[in-house]
Amino acid sequence: MNAKKKVKKEPTLFLALTPVVLTVIILIFSVSVLKVDVQVPLILGTCITAFIAIVFMGYTWQDLEDGAIESLKSIMQAVLLLIIIGATIGTWIVGGIVPALVYYGLQILTPAFFLVACMILCSIVSLAAGGSWATVGTIGIALVGIAKGLDIPVGLAGGAIISGAYFGDKMSPLSDTTNLAAAIAGAKLTDHIKHMMYTTVLAYGISIVGFGVIGFRFAGQELDHGQINGILDALASNYNITPWLLLVPVIVIVLIALKVPAIPGLFAGTVLGIICGVVFQHQDLSIVFNAVQNGVVVETGHAMVDELLTRGGLMSMMWTVSLIICALSFGGILECTGMMSVIANKLLEFAKNTGSLVLVTIISALFCNVLLGDHCIAIAIPGRMFKDEYRKRGLAPRNLSRVLEDAGTVTSPLIPWNTCGATMSGFLGVPTLAYLPYCFFNILCPIVSAIFGFTGLTIMKLEDDPSSDRYVEKKKHLVKE
Repeated sequence: MNAKKKVKKEPTLFLALTPVVLTVIILIFSVSVLKVDVQVPLILGTCITAFIAIVFMGYTWQDLEDGAIESLKSIMQAVLLLIIIGATIGTWIVGGIVPALVYYGLQILTPAFFLVACMILCSIVSLAAGGSWATVGTIGIALVGIAKGLDIPVGLAGGAIISGAYFGDKMSPLSDTTNLAAAIAGAKLTDHIKHMMYTTVLAYGISIVGFGVIGFRFAGQELDHGQINGILDALASNYNITPWLLLVPVIVIVLIALKVPAIPGLFAGTVLGIICGVVFQHQDLSIVFNAVQNGVVVETGHAMVDELLTRGGLMSMMWTVSLIICALSFGGILECTGMMSVIANKLLEFAKNTGSLVLVTIISALFCNVLLGDHCIAIAIPGRMFKDEYRKRGLAPRNLSRVLEDAGTVTSPLIPWNTCGATMSGFLGVPTLAYLPYCFFNILCPIVSAIFGFTGLTIMKLEDDPSSDRYVEKKKHLVKE
């Protein structure tokens, strides 16, 4: 006879919180005291969660393994994108494209307007590219190099770069998060983007003003022309710098603007980087191919230039890929066992009105970003959990989709062990905690969203949403009258 199948138990709030609290304690201790990477603490947290699920809730290891794998499936496209970006960075350095961007940027940009220019440039590129990763992994690296040359703190520059990149990630119709938030909430994509304008434009405007005010602090400073000239000389003596190299990022941006998917679009950039390495830099094909795999080790004799340009390659992304696997394995088990649902439902008890419902959604998305380690999960889980509640309270789906982006998308690069936080830090070579205080746009979006929720500003009712059945019924009723 077959063994009696175990009945899976619903987790209590205590059981759901136990692995979460223990994992947070292990993470804090490991990072702050032991000074180690976050992968091992996350693995320990996964083991604790699995132990609780098996011993106290009746789950089998196969159940948990399936949950972890299902979670990992959701980010395989992101992993492929990471690998392609790593290859692109390597070829753009060996091909002289990033050095050219730094070389010309140092001669054009001034300290006073650099931060504002950073944010606007990254906003434009990210809107066209449909994502922050491609923007930060290409243009962002060059801008960090320019910041070093202008003697602007790299944390400050990183904040401006990420603020601009996540504006585009949030607002572009090509962005995966933009489409995901609209789909999860049940809103039309165009309605979702239009509704985000209210909170996004305000947060963006305040951020631009903030970077402008800070930028003017650098306006009167005496530039270290010796350092700038040293960088320019190091670049010019080791690379064949020509304006033709600037066509490569332009071509990639145009391709993606023409709705070529991000992966083939960036792969085209990798191929162009290989061509530039052979044609303009006269490198052997073996050296260029090695840059695709292992990145570039630059030895120009100038320490700052060497630090900036020694990077890239497929292998440079493996640390981030390992972090993604660890974080989403932990998150997948929390989700498949219902532990996350229990915690979120408890939070929902505090949502007495529209403002508190918006705030609970924001907290839940931030909670998912911290614990589950990925922005897509931080959109999907709160979206699925609160969708019916928004409708019950007569709120249009676009309200929920906007909150999911205001909280789930933009806060992800602020968490060091989140896939986005690890990726941004890896691309820029700047610790997450160094750029976090200066990500004005990312910090302001959830705050503005909460304020709009409590004040009722721009909150749309279902009966006022042309896409809803209640709107149609209301129109019919008015016609009869």
